[in-house]
Amino acid sequence: MTPHDITQQAVETAIAHNKAKPGALLPILHAIQDRIGHIPTDAVPVIASELNLSRAEVHGVISFYHYFRDTPPGRHTVQICQAESCQAMGSAQLTAFAKQTLGIDFHETTADQAFTLEPVYCLGNCACSPSVMIDDEVHGRVSHERLAALLEQARKEQA
Repeated sequence: MTPHDITQQAVETAIAHNKAKPGALLPILHAIQDRIGHIPTDAVPVIASELNLSRAEVHGVISFYHYFRDTPPGRHTVQICQAESCQAMGSAQLTAFAKQTLGIDFHETTADQAFTLEPVYCLGNCACSPSVMIDDEVHGRVSHERLAALLEQARKEQA
């Protein structure tokens, strides 16, 4: 099965399972992104047609919510908390360090496709600020040194 077939199947399945739900657009978008990691541009007209929406309406929802992406993510997603507690404990400086270390900004992926950097607005780990989530693992009290070590560990795991 080709990547295009997998994408098409994910879109069709998401629509079939969610089309009848009230407010079906968000569940469809979540289902697609959960399956393939992003919302492909060529899925927008299909979703719009199936839900009797304009392409602009579907695109507007995708672009409004930071969670949704229209390009594939890197092998690892790095989320740095931007909420008040983490900000008070240095997440702005940690964010600047991450951007410099990875050479990317929020919502971007490194050239080697290893990392995607995303903001997150609470990881529920306020007592251990600043917090970072790499893939599905939350880390608290993250310093520049610890973040560098976590990134290096993730890079080695993919090799």
